[in-house]
Amino acid sequence: MREIDWKALHLEAISAMKRAYAPYSKFPVGAAAVVDDGRIVSGSNVENASYGLTLCAECGLVSALIASGGGKLIAFTCVDIAGNYLMPCGRCRQLLHEHGGSELQVMTDTGIKPLSELLPWAFGPEEMVRRLD
Repeated sequence: MREIDWKALHLEAISAMKRAYAPYSKFPVGAAAVVDDGRIVSGSNVENASYGLTLCAECGLVSALIASGGGKLIAFTCVDIAGNYLMPCGRCRQLLHEHGGSELQVMTDTGIKPLSELLPWAFGPEEMVRRLD
């Protein structure tokens, strides 16, 4: 298993948070992840006056992953304006599962957890394959 530099990942998430567009909530969020080929991808939240159109930092991160050649996420962190770890919402956990799987390592306030603990009984790509066969 690849050694993860969690400090560098945390700093990248903070850097992404500083680029967030959060004029309405004043709650910028940054996310960063390591890809299986060693790249780091990041994203920040992008708000919209029509709140339902707001994009989470995780959405930006996954878009950056796909735009930069794809791959599998292996380690993930998300932070607020003070650099505190944030837990992705259920929607974003599902998005992360699609691109990292249940073994994706997620930094939490209580340490590193596999996504399988944070999104039990997840429905992912392997389910689609199994059900379509």
